[in-house]
Amino acid sequence: MKISKSWLPLVNPLSKDNPVIVQVLGICSALAVTAKLEPAVVMTISVTAVLALANVIISLIRNTIPNSIRIIVQLVVVAALVVIVDQVLKAWNYEVSKALSVFIGLIITNCIIMGRLEAFAMSNRPWPAFLDGIGNALGYGIILIIVAFIRELLGSGSIFGYQVIPQWWYDAGYQNNGMMILPPMALITVACIIWVHRAKNKDLQEK
Repeated sequence: MKISKSWLPLVNPLSKDNPVIVQVLGICSALAVTAKLEPAVVMTISVTAVLALANVIISLIRNTIPNSIRIIVQLVVVAALVVIVDQVLKAWNYEVSKALSVFIGLIITNCIIMGRLEAFAMSNRPWPAFLDGIGNALGYGIILIIVAFIRELLGSGSIFGYQVIPQWWYDAGYQNNGMMILPPMALITVACIIWVHRAKNKDLQEK
């Protein structure tokens, strides 16, 4: 199905130009917050809110930003949005906020966000910038959620904290794979996703 050019900023980051598995950005949080599914979902929502709003704001004021301080302005906008998201998260779900701890603050320096502000929002109108922000954040979030689903299911036998592997499996000798909740397994899981994705997209394979 042919997609309108105006919607490409939203659609491309979901697969063809995914920021994590194609551009290999945002790997740190993919390792750090994916031991459980709930923090991964919350991080996805947080990054989506920050990136979409930051893209729109920077796009609106792009013609008034002196080139010499554009990075500083971008950081100030992102930092303000992150503070708002952090306070809302603490009020809404303090336990998840504690679990994410420093990683919400590190959204400020997330290379995906700064990259989209510099590469897209600074040279495009607000609506395309909004779509680009949503697309890249969701592309990032999809990978986080897939990795977290696999790690929590195999590492803890649960999803969103609810036990899904039946007790009789454990009675029969099944054991959770404790290695899945360790950071190295997040990297290996991401690597497997990259391998599958590139196997299905021949144009992404290096010659």
